Amino acid sequence: MDNHYILYSAAGSGGVAVEAALTLIGAPFDLVEAPTFDFDDRAAGDRVLAANPLRQVPALVTPANGTLPGETLTESAAILVWLAEQHPDAGLAPAAGDPARGAFLRWMSFVSSAIYAHFWLKDDPFRLVSDARLHAEVDARIQDRISECWAVMEAGTRPGRYILGDRLTVLDLYVTVVSRFRPRRQRFHAAAPRLGEVVRRVDADPRLATFWPQRYPFEPGWDRL
Repeated sequence: MDNHYILYSAAGSGGVAVEAALTLIGAPFDLVEAPTFDFDDRAAGDRVLAANPLRQVPALVTPANGTLPGETLTESAAILVWLAEQHPDAGLAPAAGDPARGAFLRWMSFVSSAIYAHFWLKDDPFRLVSDARLHAEVDARIQDRISECWAVMEAGTRPGRYILGDRLTVLDLYVTVVSRFRPRRQRFHAAAPRLGEVVRRVDADPRLATFWPQRYPFEPGWDRL
């Protein structure tokens, strides 16, 4: 059995959270760089069509097992939860029966549906709003909604070193990456200061010291309020 995963992802995308999880797990994977958000490089984005007809990253192809082909998984939250379950020794998610399991599933779904989903429109308002004169207002309203949702998560959690306590999970990786999306972390820290301390801790994790500069480089001022 080939034990390599195939991951369709792109630097600076939500797929980076999956890459970080695979890095911490220590699972080998082949990376297919597919920057679907680069509108000047259509061919690069089209690479992911083999795995996801929505032309979105991340998409994960699991290893083949004997005569059975690998399974294709999409949706970042689902991939992260699945990986944590498949590699329990890595300790990246509360197991079934753990008191923190419900909160883990709740906030993984919340980040995906209430926050991450907004960037499909925020990245390109023409997808739904044809009048370019309205794009600044659309962007402002989306950002207000994202900030409101981060504040809801801040109020609904009691972080320790990490969001669910003192153990790092894929939820921490997910929030660390999504909070880097435009406008980087400026409003995130204002809306969710305790979560902000968690993601800075994940930024500084020595196990990811060489990973972050390669896959989601820090930029001057990106972490300011």
